[in-house]
Amino acid sequence: MLKINNLYVSVKQKQILKGVNLTINKGEIHVIMGPNGSGKSTLASIIAGKKDYTINKGNIIFENINLNFFPPEERAHLGIFLSFQDPIEIPGISILNFIRISINSIRKANGKKELSYNEFFKKVKMVSDLLKINRTFLSRYLNEGFSGGEKKRNEIFQMCMINPKLSILDEIDSGLDIDAIRTISRGIHKFKKNNNSILIITHYQRLLNYIVPDYVHIFYKGKLVKSGNKELAIKIESEGYDWIKN
Repeated sequence: MLKINNLYVSVKQKQILKGVNLTINKGEIHVIMGPNGSGKSTLASIIAGKKDYTINKGNIIFENINLNFFPPEERAHLGIFLSFQDPIEIPGISILNFIRISINSIRKANGKKELSYNEFFKKVKMVSDLLKINRTFLSRYLNEGFSGGEKKRNEIFQMCMINPKLSILDEIDSGLDIDAIRTISRGIHKFKKNNNSILIITHYQRLLNYIVPDYVHIFYKGKLVKSGNKELAIKIESEGYDWIKN
């Protein structure tokens, strides 16, 4: 689904990523961990097409399409979703209107008809019940006055509603209590299918108590320096990153 080849990325002439290689197949969950400033969020941003970053070398291939020069909206139309670390507030636009416009713009770009109101609200009911979201919450303006947990739950709600092929969840667990982490993990489990993939960026092993990844990758100084399974995340939790740095 995603193949990153020898990727070098800079921002404002500062080199951030230094030769990253990563392959994600359909049906896989990958987790990226690493110290602050190691390039984790830069990788997420460049896959999604953030314009502040420059690809100096290498390629991002998504389902055999080179994304290097695709704008963010075209990547979204192809099936790439990025959750935000700190989602911005958009007063005047309700969650439901935002989601419906998003879904229908993606469908239109792929030559499909818009979802009818009945189809849309049937899906809203199913996903909101799954994530234990009160339907009155969905009529609120997007992220306005939301707690950290509400913002993150709303990001997962968007993912489940939009149903992307590749979901990139950037620190989706930060600032959440254990109950919120369980709810979000349940949503991720229900969303996960054999034909989609998830890339999770996190600082903490605790999320992996509820989600078992296929691969765990460690980033350090702009490079992917080690890969393994869940046991690698457990070692990081107990020993920190000093052994990686050494």
